[in-house]
Amino acid sequence: MKASYLSLSTAELEERVTTLNNKLYNCDLCSLQCGVDRLNSERGECDSGENIMISSTMPHFGEEKPLVGRKGSGTIFLANCNLSCVYCQNYEISQLGHGREVPPEEVADHMLTLQKQGCHNINWVSPTHFVPQLVESLLIARERGFTVPIVYNTGGYDNPEMLKLLDNIVDIYMPDMKYSNNQSGLRYSRVPRYWETNKQVVKEIHRQVGDLRMNNEGIAQRGLLIRHLILPENLAGTEEILRFIAKEISTNSYVNIMDQYKPRWKASQYAELNRTISGQECQRAVNLANKLGLNRGL
Repeated sequence: MKASYLSLSTAELEERVTTLNNKLYNCDLCSLQCGVDRLNSERGECDSGENIMISSTMPHFGEEKPLVGRKGSGTIFLANCNLSCVYCQNYEISQLGHGREVPPEEVADHMLTLQKQGCHNINWVSPTHFVPQLVESLLIARERGFTVPIVYNTGGYDNPEMLKLLDNIVDIYMPDMKYSNNQSGLRYSRVPRYWETNKQVVKEIHRQVGDLRMNNEGIAQRGLLIRHLILPENLAGTEEILRFIAKEISTNSYVNIMDQYKPRWKASQYAELNRTISGQECQRAVNLANKLGLNRGL
């Protein structure tokens, strides 16, 4: 299965780049919809301007097995974030903005280098606030022989209307489903209406790419891979998230239930977040997923 963007003409891809870049004049790439003019030095909640910022690029072997395979997922870690999660495990990059500004041509170089190293895909980590620049980088890379699938690794608070512009560009979507209640989204990630927004995001993603499909070697080619991080005291509302996936997305959904929560960044300031996950909490989530028929990725 060839990468989706290879089916688009150069003119079609250039048109997407133009439309996305125009959004930076009144930024609404994510559901915060700050409306700032990033092309004239204004910055919204993600603290990002006109230029893309990358923290690092590498073949990564710590992602889900269908992404990693034998030669790794070619990750491009992007600085800043449209979410402000108080427990962020990568806060140096997402919250402190450790990274450097680079032109799209350099991002394209990194993508081509990772492809040459044998990576099975290119994994844009926290891409939401830099989508226009990333698609421009893809356009440049494609003209120079880039062919591997794109993974869109997001916190799940994108603007669903913006995501429509990525149809037939992104092959594999990997959204978080963080909370099934708006109160936790506001308290712990500083965004309103996370649950309603996140459901719309996942529905739009699934409309575009469907369930995760793999080749004969078990390497993901296209589809949806959902991540859910268990939080202490059921603050994430795990049960409702899993029921939503099973009933409104697909029981064939690939769901990675993650139990590696640690109270990093500012989590120690919240008594309810200031501990790791118990084995009982993890097992309860896995049992529910199995009961609902969500057995993939567990």
